Amino acid sequence: MDNILKDLGLKKVSKGTSTGLKWLGDTSGNLVESYSPVDGKLIGKVAATTKEEYEEVVKTAQEAFKVWRSIPAPKRGEVVRQYGDALRKHKDALGALVSYEMGKSLQEGKGEVQEMIDICDFAVGLSRQLYGLTIASERPSHRMFEQWHPLGVVGIISAFNFPVAVWAWNSMLALVCGDVCIWKGSEKTPICSVACQEILADVLKANDVPEGVSCVVTGDYKVGEWMTTDRRLPLISATGSSRMGKIVGAVVAGRLGRSLLELGGNNAIIVTPNADLEITTIGTIFGAVGTCGQRCTSTRRLIIHESVYDQVKENLVNAYPQLKIGNPLDEKNHVGPLIDKDSVNNYLNSIQQIKEQGGKMVVEGGVLEGKGYESGCYVKPCIAEVRNEMAIVQHETFAPILYLIKYSTLEEAIAYQNDVPQGLSSAIMTDSIREAEAFLCASGSDCGIANVNIGTSGAEIGGAFGGEKETGGGRESGSDAWKAYMRRQTNTINYSREIPLAQGIKFEF
Repeated sequence: MDNILKDLGLKKVSKGTSTGLKWLGDTSGNLVESYSPVDGKLIGKVAATTKEEYEEVVKTAQEAFKVWRSIPAPKRGEVVRQYGDALRKHKDALGALVSYEMGKSLQEGKGEVQEMIDICDFAVGLSRQLYGLTIASERPSHRMFEQWHPLGVVGIISAFNFPVAVWAWNSMLALVCGDVCIWKGSEKTPICSVACQEILADVLKANDVPEGVSCVVTGDYKVGEWMTTDRRLPLISATGSSRMGKIVGAVVAGRLGRSLLELGGNNAIIVTPNADLEITTIGTIFGAVGTCGQRCTSTRRLIIHESVYDQVKENLVNAYPQLKIGNPLDEKNHVGPLIDKDSVNNYLNSIQQIKEQGGKMVVEGGVLEGKGYESGCYVKPCIAEVRNEMAIVQHETFAPILYLIKYSTLEEAIAYQNDVPQGLSSAIMTDSIREAEAFLCASGSDCGIANVNIGTSGAEIGGAFGGEKETGGGRESGSDAWKAYMRRQTNTINYSREIPLAQGIKFEF
């Protein structure tokens, strides 16, 4: 890991506050320590942002915005393009750091960096396509149209499970839109934040980009509070739990700011009698155990038709013992650790609740011990048979626990799918076009993402990512998600010698 840190230009003790081109403060104050869940070892320490440093960051960002917004969007896109190229050079090292600091498999770590590269490519194209509409005016010799302008300083608060990609989803789009960004990554993965900024700083310097275009702050929830209460930040994009999102949404709304919320998921796959059970097994297992169940799109619930229920359960029970659990840097392993021991305790508590509420474990869970598991963060992916009305089913369990639920009719299955507070990702496994269309229609899945014959995980950056209900309603990444980072302005030009009023109103004197 020392070689990886060296390749990324990182030190064991780093400053944690950046105005884009320089790091502020020193490393003699409050430090955020990062321990790897892989082996429990200290990766490094990052200095937490002080209130004074935060104020300097915001003021610098405000000044940068005045310059950055006036640079043509394609020129801003060129800077983002170069960052994508820099990420390509550092993909292996940054991917390994993501894997080691967060605990996801090496393939998933590299895949997360690839998401960053992909969103850079998307943003470059977008920089020439920030379209407005021309609108027919009811008044003669008038032209009406709309323009999109940058918002200002965008605050980005990201979570530990995707320590680099979600920041890139937000920041790369915001930058081509003409905004400047302040990023607070998770205090559980601060080294990843510093690494991304180090790579970006070289690109910014090479292009003479103003100080303050892309900034980093480090710390716990208090730093997040500074951002959410700050009227100088017109948009807060926050990724995390629904509990956190409700607080952020209320605070930002209280100052009439905007919030883009990507919150909890409680995702289900419906398995119909017409499903291909082989791809059902594969899609379910990756969705349930990928990132050790710590994706917001992880599969939590498998809603299975009674005619194939026993077969699906048998397939899963036979497959789970084949999962290799261990160091995620070893590509032979499928499942790495949970992020920390608090997450392990939540996992154990959830299993206890399942049993107390009448659920039945069909693949037992537990904490792994012994050689290779010294960090205490490795757990067994498990499966439980539950009833839809059980309280535990309503909650997002951020761990590799899969619930099996039996259904009789498709209408019942869709009702079960929708009968949770969250609404992020969903899927149906079927070879019936009628069942697929019923799932995708207005009375079908109520989630922001609805898939057919693939699992709930693995969204591509071309589509807008996000969900409904307690998932927050935000949209990031592709499609027209860029509009969240801009303000719409309607313009009307009168090129006549008269001044007619709309709606036929007469005002004469």
